[in-house]
Amino acid sequence: MSAPLPILLGGLLLLAGTAHADELRNRASAIFQPIPEQVTEVRGKTINRDQAVLGHKLWFDPRLSRSHIISCNTCHNLSIGGSDNVTTSIGHGWQKGPRNSPTVLNAVFNSAQFWDGRAKDLQEQAKGPVQASVEMNNTPDRVEATLKSIPEYVAEFKKAFPKDKDPVTFDNMAYALEAFEVSLTTPNSPFDRFLKGDDKALDAQQKEGLALFMDAGCIACHNGVNVGGQGYFPFGVIKKPGADILPEGDKGRFAVTNTAADEYVFRAAPLRNIALTPPYFHSGEVWDLEEAVAIMGDSQLGRQLKDNEVKAITAFLHSLTGDQPQVAYPVLPASTATTPKPE
Repeated sequence: MSAPLPILLGGLLLLAGTAHADELRNRASAIFQPIPEQVTEVRGKTINRDQAVLGHKLWFDPRLSRSHIISCNTCHNLSIGGSDNVTTSIGHGWQKGPRNSPTVLNAVFNSAQFWDGRAKDLQEQAKGPVQASVEMNNTPDRVEATLKSIPEYVAEFKKAFPKDKDPVTFDNMAYALEAFEVSLTTPNSPFDRFLKGDDKALDAQQKEGLALFMDAGCIACHNGVNVGGQGYFPFGVIKKPGADILPEGDKGRFAVTNTAADEYVFRAAPLRNIALTPPYFHSGEVWDLEEAVAIMGDSQLGRQLKDNEVKAITAFLHSLTGDQPQVAYPVLPASTATTPKPE
């Protein structure tokens, strides 16, 4: 008669574990949303496939840069998490950029682009690096001259923007890049599967880390579908990090708004695929994810996290890595005699 007891006990334990998972999922579902399988529209407009196909080529074309060396993919490498895994990106003439390159993956879900939010959407963002002197160092006129010198591109712009009398424009280049970038999403992460009902998608340590992430207050800045990327917050709410992590010369959003309250304020980093994109923070000075978690606890929450708490939260962050976009390297149309030469 005593033989069934372990089975019954096991069943009770299973039910208890299921109840705990359901409670944790219900709490998390009120704060986060899964990455959708596909984005079909942006700003209320359906994604145009011809524009996306054109944007795919432009993404990899280094001729958008003055040197013909740097492409969008140089600093947002789709093979390594949509970033470049260096402290700050190397641009035109081997110049170092002022900030760490944020990932482009899932950027469509951010409320604004760049660390300081100076671009309202991906189309506006696409124009910035092309013109920045420390990045691609090009001009709209030169980009248009380059694209118009290549017959295949002229034909593709006409197909992608059939209603435009002059379809090969700098604005349309940015629009095509945006149409491609919205496809760079990473659904089906373990965390997404957990939110959708798979209790086994997260292990015990990751579930502990998720609970800590919510209970400690990380969700004040990191929430929503992209687990961040929505609001602006001071770096050092409780305690400012040292100048090696928070350089005094970079005042963040202050450069955009010129408002004193925005000094050292930055957009909350989206945490999707964070395990793939070291180094961390806008300065790119922290290479270890556990160290980054500990710094955030100290600086933003005023809490010195215990080692086991840091490890649990870090384990949860690893569960945010989703299916990476499978993007083929395109064959680009050849330059012609009238294509502006690299400088």
